[in-house]
Amino acid sequence: MTKEEMTDLEKDRIIEMAWEDRTTFEAIFMQFGLKEQEVIDLMRIEMKASSFKMWRERVQGRKTKHEKLRDFKEGRFKCSRQRHISHNKISKR
Repeated sequence: MTKEEMTDLEKDRIIEMAWEDRTTFEAIFMQFGLKEQEVIDLMRIEMKASSFKMWRERVQGRKTKHEKLRDFKEGRFKCSRQRHISHNKISKR
């Protein structure tokens, strides 16, 4: 999928995933077919310059953005204070 073929909704989702600390570039590639450099290029085009600069500073060298650098290999990170879904007091709608 090229940047020209993407809908605004898909671009928004990619940007949202790129901002998330725990979503890897590999996950974005699996879902949208964009490599890390293509995600960076998309972010540079779609965001304000100051927002892009702030994002790049956050992401550069972050272990959680790359599958190979993560401390955990299987499953996903879960905070010890996070409730299990079955014990969630807020009902699903």
